[in-house]
Amino acid sequence: MADDIPAMTRFPVPDVEELPEPLQERIEEETERAGFTPNVFRALGYRPEQAQAFIQYHDALLEETALEREEIEMIIVTVSGVNDCLYCIVAHGALCRIYADDPTLAEQLASNHRTADINDAHRAMLDFAVKVTEEPERIEEADIERLTDHGFSRKAVWDVSNVTAFYNLSNRMAHVADMRPNSEFYTLGRE
Repeated sequence: MADDIPAMTRFPVPDVEELPEPLQERIEEETERAGFTPNVFRALGYRPEQAQAFIQYHDALLEETALEREEIEMIIVTVSGVNDCLYCIVAHGALCRIYADDPTLAEQLASNHRTADINDAHRAMLDFAVKVTEEPERIEEADIERLTDHGFSRKAVWDVSNVTAFYNLSNRMAHVADMRPNSEFYTLGRE
């Protein structure tokens, strides 16, 4: 894999140094944490105010949640698989492998969560996320009750829905911009 993979191909990618100071600081934090700058940050910088709002919303989903981080990444990878979003499958696949401590789970979820090696509660969670993605108008109380029967609180059901909706947005923007995953993501969490 080439280290010079563009962040996106359909819109200009701004130099990080040209972005507003708070966004530069957030990108620097993420670069220090990951050891490289995830291309999504560079791509989103094309519209700096929107990028800051996107990142704040993303961070809120991780901070105020009834879900485990592993579960959040499982949702993201599954939804991104349904949406054929290369960037999120690869980038969040790496995070899924790391947080689940499972080098093969991400590929299972991205291709078909129904056959993945997961427990029944997680299968119900991902069935719900896929339904929110593919036919949200058909969500009924019975869908929510299925999750609560598997031990999810109402707040957790809200959080599953919120993560799903956010990543449906993210997947669509990644497609429009043709965001490309960093080469580093392909190997993270495989050992």
